[in-house]
Amino acid sequence: MKKLLPFLFLLSAPAYADITSSITSSVKLEVAAPGTTADRIGNSYSVSGTGVNTTDGTTAGSLGGLGAATNGVNAYTPITASQLTDGESFSYTVSHTTGDTVATSLTTGEVSAFGDLTSTSGGTATNLAGTIDNHVIGITAGSSGTTATGQYVTTLTVD
Repeated sequence: MKKLLPFLFLLSAPAYADITSSITSSVKLEVAAPGTTADRIGNSYSVSGTGVNTTDGTTAGSLGGLGAATNGVNAYTPITASQLTDGESFSYTVSHTTGDTVATSLTTGEVSAFGDLTSTSGGTATNLAGTIDNHVIGITAGSSGTTATGQYVTTLTVD
């Protein structure tokens, strides 16, 4: 009998547990908005060389370059280079990029004509639909620029 006593305590002990159950369904419908991203190209100027004479047409030894800006675009003074000594080696490099003009007045929806633009049109909800009926999900594809997502989740927790 003493050998069976521990087993009797196990059989007679009540078991307590909390059980939680949940079931959820959802449908998410999205229509993309139109949008534009713009990156402005800035002004730049560089010059390098050896063995050359330079002039801007008025001043000998001038290196030219960028002047005052108007609506985001700097004035540019070009230069002319000539070989310093006949028969001697020389090198000369000049690079100039004119920046994008910054618009002084834009209305809503307008974008400055910058050098790097990306535009996307908005989606159209035509035919886009989603239904839930007793956890049965129905999704109908929409036109371009739309997204439809259906989700069914069952959760069971035992404490």
